[in-house]
Amino acid sequence: MFKVVKKVQLAPETFSLDILAPRVAKSALPGQFVILIADKYAERVPLTISDYNLEEGTVQVVIQAIGPSTQKLAKVEEGEEIESFVGPLGRPSDFTSEDPASLKEKKVLFVGGGLGAAPVYPQAKWFHAHGYSCDVIIGGKSKDYIILEDKMREVADQVYPCTDDGSYGFHGMVTDCLKDLVQKGNHYDHVVAIGPMIMMKFVCLLTKELNIPTTVSLNPIMVDGTGMCGACRCTVGGKTRFACVHGPEFDGHQVDFDEAMKRQRQYADVEKGKGCALGKEASRD
Repeated sequence: MFKVVKKVQLAPETFSLDILAPRVAKSALPGQFVILIADKYAERVPLTISDYNLEEGTVQVVIQAIGPSTQKLAKVEEGEEIESFVGPLGRPSDFTSEDPASLKEKKVLFVGGGLGAAPVYPQAKWFHAHGYSCDVIIGGKSKDYIILEDKMREVADQVYPCTDDGSYGFHGMVTDCLKDLVQKGNHYDHVVAIGPMIMMKFVCLLTKELNIPTTVSLNPIMVDGTGMCGACRCTVGGKTRFACVHGPEFDGHQVDFDEAMKRQRQYADVEKGKGCALGKEASRD
């Protein structure tokens, strides 16, 4: 059993949970994910790590209450426990092993759409801790759905909130904001985009036009986290990959997004609560 030591509501039906898991916190790196099970009747829910604290032995995840299992997790209060917490899983972000001298010369732009801001935060935090430069775009439907802005401003050079309805920050999609920044003379050597599949697809279409290498974090349905079940398979560069072991991060210009979105639609009824949740992650992701 794993204790929830802190719970914060970030947006409607969206919560961050700090979970006491010292061994996971000790090994975690940006880009990796964990699998949670609320209780013995719930399903496995994969969530990208949104923060970790080695001294306190905690790992933070962000949950959006969509299906039955994520709703159960969202109802867990501080001091209560969840059944299982496994990780860290997946490969860390490539930049964590990149040559420091090369990375220091780059300007990276992180784009977090919706709950994609959650897995973006530990990446921007890592950049800040190592003295590297990065900007961040945070997108949401409206001001109420912009999350982690204050924390992001502590670690990024510039933070650009944008909303679909124009209620806060830049009025438009994250792609509109990205295009606007480039047109105003901002130069970026690499983009990391995390969010709903359709958002990542259109970010990649834009960055391909702009000739900016782009990394995405795929969030297909994962079950076992070891590649055995095959539920998370995707096509990258014409080859079959399993997001839970080969990713979850990939070259966005090589991902077959249409195939990935078609696979996600198979679970549409499930995510609406007509069946099991299968862990639609913070639709980060």
